[in-house]
Amino acid sequence: MTNPLPRGSETSLVLTHLMQPADANFMGNIHGGTIMKLIDDAAGACAYRFCRTKVVTAAIDRIDFHFPVQIGSLVRLRANVNFVGRKSVEVGVRVEAEDLGTGMVTHTNSAYLVFVALGDNGKPIPVPPLEPTTDEQKRWYVEAQERRRKRLAERQRADA
Repeated sequence: MTNPLPRGSETSLVLTHLMQPADANFMGNIHGGTIMKLIDDAAGACAYRFCRTKVVTAAIDRIDFHFPVQIGSLVRLRANVNFVGRKSVEVGVRVEAEDLGTGMVTHTNSAYLVFVALGDNGKPIPVPPLEPTTDEQKRWYVEAQERRRKRLAERQRADA
């Protein structure tokens, strides 16, 4: 047995799922709702792993479907913590579908989700800090700050 990794040390993960006939409509395309659930699963696992505590989905930004996913595709969901606030975490998810016969990989869609960390009492608690190190992580962080600013402004307009 190895020592557990500290809170905030794990910022990404990859989940895969082989798409089955039960996931599809009559045309053989995977239901958008199935892809949305997988996105939420991957992002939630990433946020939970980063925070090392329960998390709940607080927001999902727009999801555009660029290409359909077919039965038999291996869907790969790449989730990354992009930004943290005091009690929330933004996770970006890139969805790719691999045709196992040809090896062709298609970026089908991306999404950004916000999770709130919860303590044992079910109340929001502080999250660990995020230390972006690579140029890509730093870019994600800056872009996530702008998305957060827009989300907060939209919420204020809706509350007015």
